[in-house]
Amino acid sequence: MDAGPHPNPAKAADGKRLKRLEAHPVHSLVVKWIFAQYIKQQGRGLLDIAEELTRQGIPCPSASDPVRNPHRNQLAWSKSAVRTIVGNPRYTGREIWNKQRKDEVLIDVDDVALGHTTKMRWNDRSDWIWSEYKVHDALISTEDFERAQQLRQSRARGSYSKKGNPTSRPYVFRGCLHCGYCTRKMQGNWNNQQAYYRCRFPAEYAMVNEIAHPKVVYLREAEILGEVDGWLATAFTPDRIASVIDMMAAKMTDPDAQRAADLRKQQTRCDRKLIQYRAALDAGADPAEVTGWINDVKQERARLEREAKATPRGSGISREEIADMLERTGDLAQLAINADPEDKADLYQKLGLTMTYYPQKHEVEARVIPEPPHVRSVRVRGATRPDSTWPAHSPLVAPYHILVGA
Repeated sequence: MDAGPHPNPAKAADGKRLKRLEAHPVHSLVVKWIFAQYIKQQGRGLLDIAEELTRQGIPCPSASDPVRNPHRNQLAWSKSAVRTIVGNPRYTGREIWNKQRKDEVLIDVDDVALGHTTKMRWNDRSDWIWSEYKVHDALISTEDFERAQQLRQSRARGSYSKKGNPTSRPYVFRGCLHCGYCTRKMQGNWNNQQAYYRCRFPAEYAMVNEIAHPKVVYLREAEILGEVDGWLATAFTPDRIASVIDMMAAKMTDPDAQRAADLRKQQTRCDRKLIQYRAALDAGADPAEVTGWINDVKQERARLEREAKATPRGSGISREEIADMLERTGDLAQLAINADPEDKADLYQKLGLTMTYYPQKHEVEARVIPEPPHVRSVRVRGATRPDSTWPAHSPLVAPYHILVGA
């Protein structure tokens, strides 16, 4: 809501005004309830609170504001959403600064020419800067917030001490396998000395969101590992690479090059008009009128030249660059096939391997969708963006289907 004129004279002169947060009549009650449940004696855990909110039919934050959260799961409350609320100091009415910082890191430490990208990282809580006074409506007291943070730390330490040092398990499809019911990533689970992947979806989540999702979906890693490696071993043979190059080259578009070509055509039309107008002037046309025409065309041509200079040079990906990327992807595939289980997960992720398990069809669909090649990268406001002409979410090879548990 509006909080009056901006204290900076320059910004105030531009018409900018101060803004302050205003408590939502419904959402604020949910936040207060969450804190009350969390910090009370024998308080509830984050997951328990999330499941209770879902059971009551209260929309999760991303579902309450889908316009600002199109990238987030809007099915139900999650443990992470409750954790974020419990850790948000702005509910105390204070403004907080310096919570995060921007770090410039190399895209590839082995190829510094690719440039840098910007990473947002959290500062230590001791480095946060709190406003001296409350600047908006407080939903909880500072004491309750600090109590919640102490509980978070003590519970984290307590759960760790009970479990001891956790054993590292090599889940080779970590981050690559998704549930076909809800599209969420499946989590690793070690059972009977074997690696499994599961998607836990409480009944109240499925009921509220009208999804026919079993409470738990399981998939044994050994059922698909050999099939995936066998597919990757044959997916990047020379004949298949040649066909993929033709397919990807046909999909390449370069909007910058197209825009530059359109500007050149408009400049050519302006040149033709100038020739025609000068010819009309030589033929005895009214000098005042023709001079006005010529000045208008000159101004238009000057504008087109400025726009042409500001248009980035064409950054299309050539067939050679596509071939090089495919060759590197094929090399990664061979490395992943022959790697130790501890290294397979990282190599699969670098390869762009993504899989979806459809239990109802007893099928796993595998795809290879690598990151776009970082060619002719352009720095934008301190960050480096990859070439924008690469087709988004384009698999390099046809999807592979694996039958499991049939």
